[in-house]
Formats: sequence, C-alpha cells, structure tokens
Amino acid sequence: MRYGYWLPVFGGWLRNIDDEAMEASWNYVSKLARRSEEIGYDLTLVAELNLNDIKGAGAPTLDAWSTAAALAAVTERLELMVAVRPTFHPPALLAKQAANIDHISGGGRLSLNVVSSWWADEARKYGVDFEQHDDRYARTAEWLEIVDGMWKENGFSFTGKYYRVEDGTLAPKPISRPRPVIYAGGESEAAKNLIAQRCDAYVMHGDPPDRIRQKIFDMRSRREKLSLPPMRYGVAAYVIVRSTEEEAQKELARITNVKTSAAGFDNYQQWLSGTKLEGPMSIQEYSVSNRGLRSGDSSARPIRSRRQSLNSRKQAWICFFSNAAHNSKRWSAFRPRSLVRLSPLEVSSKCSFSQLLNFSTTQLFWLFTSLILPS
Repeated sequence: MRYGYWLPVFGGWLRNIDDEAMEASWNYVSKLARRSEEIGYDLTLVAELNLNDIKGAGAPTLDAWSTAAALAAVTERLELMVAVRPTFHPPALLAKQAANIDHISGGGRLSLNVVSSWWADEARKYGVDFEQHDDRYARTAEWLEIVDGMWKENGFSFTGKYYRVEDGTLAPKPISRPRPVIYAGGESEAAKNLIAQRCDAYVMHGDPPDRIRQKIFDMRSRREKLSLPPMRYGVAAYVIVRSTEEEAQKELARITNVKTSAAGFDNYQQWLSGTKLEGPMSIQEYSVSNRGLRSGDSSARPIRSRRQSLNSRKQAWICFFSNAAHNSKRWSAFRPRSLVRLSPLEVSSKCSFSQLLNFSTTQLFWLFTSLILPS
C-alpha cells in the first residue's frame, strides 16, 4: 500500500474556499514536496491545467512539467506523477522532456498520468484544437505509441491520422526500465480499452469499496485477454484529521457547503459535458474533486500512530472520505511513516476495503487530494 497526494498547483483543492493558505508558488510546493517525503509519502500527482479550475480561471496556477523538473532536482525519493494531455504536447517532444526529467530525478521517480482534455475554453485560450471525447482517445492511442517508441527504439518512425514521426532519435533514453510508468484513468469504454492496452496503471475516482473491487477485476480481465501483466491501481480518497468525530463531521460539512457563486464552480457544466462518467456526480462532490468523498464509509474512525500504539491510548479521528488543506506546517499529523504499518490486506480491512485486496497481484495506492488538519 502506498500513499500519495495532489500537489496544490492551484493553491488548494476546495472550490468553495477562496483561501486555503496554500500558495500556488514554487516556494510553497518545493517545501511541501521535501517535507512530504520526510514523513513517508510515496508520490505526488502534479496536475496539468494552464488555467485554474479550482479557484477560478484567472487565479495563479503552476505549470506541471517545469515544476516537476524542478522538484526532481530537490527531492530524493518521492515519485513525481505528472499529468500530461496529448492535445497540448507533441509526443516525441514530450518523450524527450520526460526522459530528461527521469535522469534529473536519478531514475525511477518520474511517471506520467495521461489525461484527455475536457476544458474547451482553456484550449481556445491557448490556441489548441479541442476534439470530441472519443476522438481525443483515438489521438491518445497514437500519442502513447509514439512516446513508447521514442523511449525504446532508435530510428523510430510512425505514420497515423494525427501524428507523423520519421527516423526519430532520442538520447539518452530514460533510466527507468522498461519505461517510466504510465498511469491513466477513465470510465468510458474507449478509455478503459485504451488503458488496458497501452498503460501500466489505472487510477480511479473515489467509489465505495465494492465498486472499486469491480473496477479492478474488470481491468484485470481486460489485461488477461490481452496477455499483458497485472496493472497497478490508484484510488482517490480524502482524509480529515481531528481530535473528535464531532469535529471531523463539522469539517466535512464546511467543505461541502456549496457556494455556487465561487469562481471554482464556473466550469461545472463544461466538466460534466467534457467527461464521460459511469454515473451522476453531485455538485457537493465536485466541490472537493475526484469523488474522494465516496471512498470508505461515511463514519469517522480512530487511527493510531506507531508511537501512540506503543505509548498511549490517545487516538486521532479520521473520516476516510474527505478532502482539503495540507498546510505544510501542520499536515504531518497524518504521516504514513508513523502509522502502524500493516500488510495491505490488514490496512484494507481497517479501511472497509477488505474485499478489495483479495488477490495478490493487485498493487494499490491511495491518492489524497489533501489532508484536512487542525489549525
């Protein structure tokens, strides 16, 4: 079991809270990344949007790929899972950039999270063609083939509907073998078929444990039919840390108190129209992104750190379905390294995921949008 978090490249992840005390700045995220690996986090997802989807389109947002390159130079262990949208990046050039960052990191720490664009306004403002949903996946299929070919072959050539590469050369090749890990998520048939064929890991929005289990078995079945090895899996989840269950539930109510006048809700309809989901998503869930409110069950639960388990009966209450601010000065109250380390099956049982990890080939990580800690 691994633990990750979304880097706050938008200044936080709550649409209904204007100021989460997290700057969208290099100074802030660099300190946060270094601190996160000190306390045991395994990876951070660096989202990619050129406009700010969370705090409003005019608010500051960090560029994903230049930020990832800089983080590779100042961290030592943290996996950098960088989002990339094929419509914004020519594949051979992106393959070159990624290989270089892989070398900067020392190898094995850069991974790609391939995302299909959904925001039509952003594409227009940056002069990028915006395609319909299934057309974007057809482009992505070609894009992935070129990236993989450039990483693995010398003199790589490709001719398709969207791209053409002639005798492509990329040196040095990535250190990571057989290649940097490629993650992707999606709930449409087009998305799942492409991910099963071309990617290494499947990342999912939050859902109840039984539904996550079904998704994993579905993807495993698709991979087996293609005679491909097992995938890794990631699940969105949100955590509130408070001293009592009452305080945890109060914070949950605060972060889901929808203010539709907030700038972060301006894109709600565009997001719905540009994304094919398996079921409806409420505006309350959209307030905290990625359906992390659905992971686990709806009651708070006590957790113990290693020190607490040995030296005291004091407990922290965790509501295992929530989201928001990981102010870097306070968020170490929930530190993976200090939690009582259990096997993945034991951890899953304590998180109501006992039915999820009942086959040994599953590799799972939790991807927290962020952690809500006491002020």
